[in-house]
Amino acid sequence: MSTPAPAAHKPRIDVLKTIAIYKLIKVLLLLAIAYGEVRLRDASLTAKIVNWASARPTGMEQHMVTQLLAWFTGLSTSSIHKLRILTLSYACVFAVEGMGLWMEQRWAEWLTTIVTASLIPFELWELFYRPNIGKVLVVLANVAIVAYLVWHVRHHSPLRAKPLGE
Repeated sequence: MSTPAPAAHKPRIDVLKTIAIYKLIKVLLLLAIAYGEVRLRDASLTAKIVNWASARPTGMEQHMVTQLLAWFTGLSTSSIHKLRILTLSYACVFAVEGMGLWMEQRWAEWLTTIVTASLIPFELWELFYRPNIGKVLVVLANVAIVAYLVWHVRHHSPLRAKPLGE
């Protein structure tokens, strides 16, 4: 009489689900940015933000808000549309990755590995020219995600042959 095989040990922290949540948080942030792009076309809202920033003590936040508004209001309509399309396209890709990983789909592991790895050179370039702690953390997180997914895909492949005798 053979004994049943032990159930596969499920880790306490499911790394794939954690990566999925990270991707879905990126989706929410990108959707908020897209919404902000639409809202900033309203001149009265832009004026309110400028007044709000001017009323704050001089500091990094005030400078950043003022710079961002000056940059955004200087964009042409076609540039704003391109920015919005790019933002929403990234949100769609991240949503597909996140939902696929959440549902433990093999294709999502491959897609996330390829897409995340392809963005790292651009993130490194941006980090090199405009370094800050946020960019360092994003690069480190994405490198860790790619490293884990490469390991996971290679060691948990459904195509791997079982050793003889199992």
